[in-house]
Amino acid sequence: MEGEPSAGVRVALGISYHGGHYQGWQSQLSGKTVQDQLEAALSRFANHRVSTLCAGRTDAGVHGLMQVVHFDTPLDRPEVAWVRGPNALLPRDIAVQWARVVPKAFHCRASAVSRRYVYVVMQSPVRPSLDRGRVGWVYRPLQLEVMQQAAQQLIGEHDFTSFRASACQALSPVKHMRRIAISQRGAYWRFEFEANAFLHHMIRNIMGCLLYIGEQRQPPEWINAVLAARDRDAAAPTFSPDGLYFLGPRYDPHWGLPEDSPLLDGLP
Repeated sequence: MEGEPSAGVRVALGISYHGGHYQGWQSQLSGKTVQDQLEAALSRFANHRVSTLCAGRTDAGVHGLMQVVHFDTPLDRPEVAWVRGPNALLPRDIAVQWARVVPKAFHCRASAVSRRYVYVVMQSPVRPSLDRGRVGWVYRPLQLEVMQQAAQQLIGEHDFTSFRASACQALSPVKHMRRIAISQRGAYWRFEFEANAFLHHMIRNIMGCLLYIGEQRQPPEWINAVLAARDRDAAAPTFSPDGLYFLGPRYDPHWGLPEDSPLLDGLP
Protein backbone atom coordinates (compact mmCIF):
# COMPACT_ATOMS: atom_id res chain seq x y z
CA MET A 1 0.00 0.00 0.00
CA GLU A 2 1.30 3.42 -0.91
CA GLY A 3 2.04 6.23 1.56
CA GLU A 4 0.07 9.37 2.35
CA PRO A 5 -1.07 11.37 -0.71
CA SER A 6 0.47 14.81 -1.23
CA ALA A 7 -1.93 16.18 -3.85
CA GLY A 8 -5.32 15.56 -5.40
CA VAL A 9 -8.73 16.30 -3.93
CA ARG A 10 -10.27 16.68 -0.49
CA VAL A 11 -13.26 14.47 0.29
CA ALA A 12 -15.78 14.98 3.10
CA LEU A 13 -17.86 12.08 4.39
CA GLY A 14 -20.92 11.84 6.62
CA ILE A 15 -20.61 8.81 8.91
CA SER A 16 -23.16 7.04 11.10
CA TYR A 17 -22.23 4.44 13.70
CA HIS A 18 -23.39 2.50 16.72
CA GLY A 19 -20.79 3.19 19.39
CA GLY A 20 -21.61 0.25 21.62
CA HIS A 21 -18.80 -2.00 20.39
CA TYR A 22 -16.05 0.63 20.15
CA GLN A 23 -13.68 2.47 22.47
CA GLY A 24 -14.88 5.83 21.22
CA TRP A 25 -14.06 7.64 18.00
CA GLN A 26 -10.36 8.49 18.29
CA SER A 27 -7.75 6.02 17.06
CA GLN A 28 -6.05 3.87 19.72
CA LEU A 29 -3.38 1.17 19.71
CA SER A 30 -6.08 -1.46 20.23
CA GLY A 31 -7.62 -0.59 16.87
CA LYS A 32 -11.08 -0.91 18.45
CA THR A 33 -12.32 2.58 17.60
CA VAL A 34 -14.60 3.96 14.91
CA GLN A 35 -11.76 5.99 13.37
CA ASP A 36 -9.55 2.89 13.13
CA GLN A 37 -12.29 0.91 11.38
CA LEU A 38 -13.09 3.76 8.98
CA GLU A 39 -9.47 4.45 8.04
CA ALA A 40 -8.79 0.75 7.46
CA ALA A 41 -11.75 0.51 5.06
CA LEU A 42 -10.86 3.75 3.25
CA SER A 43 -7.23 2.71 2.91
CA ARG A 44 -8.18 -0.66 1.40
CA PHE A 45 -10.59 0.98 -1.01
CA ALA A 46 -8.17 3.76 -2.04
CA ASN A 47 -5.07 1.55 -2.06
CA HIS A 48 -3.17 4.21 -0.11
CA ARG A 49 -3.06 5.07 3.57
CA VAL A 50 -5.95 7.39 4.44
CA SER A 51 -5.85 9.57 7.56
CA THR A 52 -9.07 11.33 8.58
CA LEU A 53 -9.93 14.30 10.72
CA CYS A 54 -13.34 14.49 12.40
CA ALA A 55 -15.75 17.24 13.41
CA GLY A 56 -16.13 16.02 16.99
CA ARG A 57 -14.74 13.10 18.98
CA THR A 58 -17.17 10.81 20.79
CA ASP A 59 -16.67 8.64 23.86
CA ALA A 60 -17.04 4.88 24.13
CA GLY A 61 -20.71 3.92 23.86
CA VAL A 62 -21.73 7.19 22.16
CA HIS A 63 -23.38 6.88 18.74
CA GLY A 64 -23.01 9.03 15.63
CA LEU A 65 -25.82 10.03 13.29
CA MET A 66 -23.73 12.36 11.13
CA GLN A 67 -20.11 12.52 12.10
CA VAL A 68 -18.24 14.49 9.41
CA VAL A 69 -14.67 13.66 8.41
CA HIS A 70 -12.37 14.82 5.65
CA PHE A 71 -9.26 13.40 4.01
CA ASP A 72 -7.05 14.09 1.00
CA THR A 73 -6.55 11.64 -1.85
CA PRO A 74 -4.93 11.68 -5.30
CA LEU A 75 -7.80 9.57 -6.66
CA ASP A 76 -10.47 10.98 -8.96
CA ARG A 77 -13.54 8.87 -8.25
CA PRO A 78 -17.27 9.61 -8.34
CA GLU A 79 -18.68 10.74 -5.00
CA VAL A 80 -20.99 7.73 -4.87
CA ALA A 81 -17.93 5.45 -5.04
CA TRP A 82 -16.72 6.89 -1.72
CA VAL A 83 -20.03 5.73 -0.22
CA ARG A 84 -20.41 2.27 -1.73
CA GLY A 85 -16.76 1.24 -1.70
CA PRO A 86 -15.95 1.79 1.99
CA ASN A 87 -19.41 0.51 3.04
CA ALA A 88 -18.61 -2.85 1.46
CA LEU A 89 -15.56 -3.08 3.75
CA LEU A 90 -16.85 -1.55 6.99
CA PRO A 91 -18.40 -3.41 9.94
CA ARG A 92 -22.20 -3.46 9.80
CA ASP A 93 -22.52 -0.93 12.63
CA ILE A 94 -20.59 1.81 10.74
CA ALA A 95 -21.79 3.31 7.45
CA VAL A 96 -20.84 6.17 5.13
CA GLN A 97 -24.04 8.16 4.52
CA TRP A 98 -22.77 10.60 1.88
CA ALA A 99 -19.59 11.88 0.21
CA ARG A 100 -18.71 15.26 -1.25
CA VAL A 101 -15.59 16.58 -2.96
CA VAL A 102 -14.85 19.85 -1.17
CA PRO A 103 -12.38 22.72 -1.61
CA LYS A 104 -9.01 22.35 0.12
CA ALA A 105 -10.03 25.31 2.31
CA PHE A 106 -12.69 23.14 3.98
CA HIS A 107 -11.81 21.68 7.37
CA CYS A 108 -14.39 19.46 9.04
CA ARG A 109 -13.55 20.79 12.51
CA ALA A 110 -12.42 24.38 11.95
CA SER A 111 -15.15 25.15 9.40
CA ALA A 112 -17.97 24.02 11.73
CA VAL A 113 -20.05 26.85 13.20
CA SER A 114 -21.70 24.62 15.81
CA ARG A 115 -22.09 21.02 16.94
CA ARG A 116 -25.22 19.16 17.98
CA TYR A 117 -26.03 16.21 20.23
CA VAL A 118 -29.22 14.50 21.32
CA TYR A 119 -29.83 12.35 24.40
CA VAL A 120 -32.69 9.87 24.36
CA VAL A 121 -33.76 8.74 27.83
CA MET A 122 -36.39 6.17 28.75
CA GLN A 123 -38.38 6.81 31.93
CA SER A 124 -39.59 3.45 33.23
CA PRO A 125 -39.62 1.43 36.46
CA VAL A 126 -37.93 -1.36 34.47
CA ARG A 127 -34.55 -1.05 32.74
CA PRO A 128 -34.39 -1.14 28.90
CA SER A 129 -34.03 -4.47 27.13
CA LEU A 130 -34.62 -4.11 23.37
CA ASP A 131 -33.34 -0.52 23.55
CA ARG A 132 -30.31 -1.37 25.68
CA GLY A 133 -27.44 0.94 24.76
CA ARG A 134 -29.66 3.03 22.50
CA VAL A 135 -31.35 4.94 25.33
CA GLY A 136 -30.44 6.19 28.77
CA TRP A 137 -32.64 5.13 31.67
CA VAL A 138 -34.25 6.76 34.70
CA TYR A 139 -36.83 5.10 36.93
CA ARG A 140 -38.07 8.20 38.76
CA PRO A 141 -40.77 10.37 37.09
CA LEU A 142 -39.44 13.49 35.34
CA GLN A 143 -41.01 16.97 35.36
CA LEU A 144 -40.69 18.81 32.05
CA GLU A 145 -41.22 22.39 33.18
CA VAL A 146 -38.50 22.47 35.83
CA MET A 147 -35.94 20.93 33.45
CA GLN A 148 -36.82 23.53 30.81
CA GLN A 149 -36.39 26.32 33.38
CA ALA A 150 -32.96 24.99 34.34
CA ALA A 151 -31.88 24.48 30.72
CA GLN A 152 -32.63 28.09 29.82
CA GLN A 153 -30.14 29.23 32.43
CA LEU A 154 -27.36 27.50 30.47
CA ILE A 155 -28.09 29.30 27.20
CA GLY A 156 -25.43 31.81 26.15
CA GLU A 157 -21.71 32.08 26.77
CA HIS A 158 -20.56 30.63 30.09
CA ASP A 159 -17.59 29.11 31.84
CA PHE A 160 -18.61 25.43 31.92
CA THR A 161 -15.79 24.25 34.23
CA SER A 162 -18.33 22.59 36.55
CA PHE A 163 -19.37 20.31 33.68
CA ARG A 164 -15.86 19.53 32.44
CA ALA A 165 -14.09 16.18 32.82
CA SER A 166 -10.70 16.26 34.54
CA ALA A 167 -9.10 14.78 31.40
CA CYS A 168 -10.48 17.52 29.14
CA GLN A 169 -7.80 19.03 26.87
CA ALA A 170 -9.77 22.08 25.66
CA LEU A 171 -7.82 25.34 25.90
CA SER A 172 -10.78 27.24 27.39
CA PRO A 173 -13.82 26.16 29.44
CA VAL A 174 -15.86 29.04 27.98
CA LYS A 175 -18.41 27.83 25.42
CA HIS A 176 -21.52 29.29 23.82
CA MET A 177 -24.62 27.15 24.33
CA ARG A 178 -27.01 28.07 21.53
CA ARG A 179 -29.94 25.78 22.17
CA ILE A 180 -31.32 23.16 24.56
CA ALA A 181 -34.69 21.63 23.70
CA ILE A 182 -36.46 19.04 25.85
CA SER A 183 -39.49 17.03 24.72
CA GLN A 184 -41.37 13.87 25.67
CA ARG A 185 -43.01 11.15 23.61
CA GLY A 186 -44.56 8.46 25.75
CA ALA A 187 -41.89 6.85 27.91
CA TYR A 188 -39.08 8.52 25.92
CA TRP A 189 -37.52 11.90 26.58
CA ARG A 190 -35.36 13.76 24.06
CA PHE A 191 -32.77 16.37 25.07
CA GLU A 192 -31.19 18.28 22.16
CA PHE A 193 -28.06 20.43 22.60
CA GLU A 194 -26.32 22.82 20.22
CA ALA A 195 -23.19 24.84 21.03
CA ASN A 196 -20.18 26.26 19.24
CA ALA A 197 -18.16 23.45 20.85
CA PHE A 198 -18.35 21.10 23.83
CA LEU A 199 -15.95 20.14 26.60
CA HIS A 200 -15.11 16.52 27.40
CA HIS A 201 -18.15 14.96 29.18
CA MET A 202 -19.88 18.38 29.17
CA ILE A 203 -23.23 17.06 27.92
CA ARG A 204 -23.15 13.97 30.12
CA ASN A 205 -22.50 16.15 33.17
CA ILE A 206 -25.22 18.65 32.23
CA MET A 207 -27.61 15.72 31.76
CA GLY A 208 -26.85 14.47 35.25
CA CYS A 209 -27.88 17.86 36.62
CA LEU A 210 -30.99 18.23 34.47
CA LEU A 211 -32.19 14.79 35.53
CA TYR A 212 -31.60 15.60 39.21
CA ILE A 213 -33.81 18.64 38.70
CA GLY A 214 -36.39 16.71 36.65
CA GLU A 215 -36.63 14.14 39.44
CA GLN A 216 -37.14 17.08 41.85
CA ARG A 217 -34.02 16.21 43.81
CA GLN A 218 -32.85 19.79 43.22
CA PRO A 219 -34.71 23.02 42.27
CA PRO A 220 -34.22 24.62 38.83
CA GLU A 221 -32.10 27.48 40.22
CA TRP A 222 -29.55 24.96 41.55
CA ILE A 223 -28.01 24.78 38.09
CA ASN A 224 -26.97 28.43 38.40
CA ALA A 225 -25.11 27.61 41.61
CA VAL A 226 -23.38 24.70 39.88
CA LEU A 227 -22.38 26.92 36.95
CA ALA A 228 -21.07 29.67 39.24
CA ALA A 229 -19.04 27.23 41.37
CA ARG A 230 -16.67 26.37 38.47
CA ASP A 231 -16.01 23.14 40.29
CA ARG A 232 -16.83 19.66 38.96
CA ASP A 233 -17.63 18.47 42.49
CA ALA A 234 -20.58 20.90 42.62
CA ALA A 235 -22.48 19.04 39.87
CA ALA A 236 -24.39 15.77 39.76
CA PRO A 237 -22.69 12.50 38.73
CA THR A 238 -21.86 12.00 35.07
CA PHE A 239 -24.77 10.37 33.25
CA SER A 240 -24.34 7.13 31.29
CA PRO A 241 -23.27 7.40 27.61
CA ASP A 242 -26.22 5.15 26.70
CA GLY A 243 -28.64 7.14 24.57
CA LEU A 244 -26.20 9.89 23.55
CA TYR A 245 -25.95 10.61 19.81
CA PHE A 246 -23.73 13.04 17.93
CA LEU A 247 -26.10 14.73 15.47
CA GLY A 248 -23.22 16.34 13.65
CA PRO A 249 -21.84 19.79 12.95
CA ARG A 250 -23.44 22.73 11.17
CA TYR A 251 -21.54 24.48 8.39
CA ASP A 252 -22.06 27.63 6.40
CA PRO A 253 -24.41 26.78 3.50
CA HIS A 254 -21.80 27.74 0.90
CA TRP A 255 -19.97 24.44 1.56
CA GLY A 256 -23.02 22.59 0.20
CA LEU A 257 -22.97 19.78 2.78
CA PRO A 258 -26.01 17.96 4.18
CA GLU A 259 -27.11 19.46 7.50
CA ASP A 260 -29.57 16.99 9.03
CA SER A 261 -29.47 13.23 9.17
CA PRO A 262 -32.69 11.38 8.26
CA LEU A 263 -31.63 8.83 10.89
CA LEU A 264 -32.76 11.30 13.58
CA ASP A 265 -36.38 10.46 12.76
CA GLY A 266 -35.70 6.83 13.59
CA LEU A 267 -34.76 7.52 17.21
CA PRO A 268 -37.28 6.60 19.93
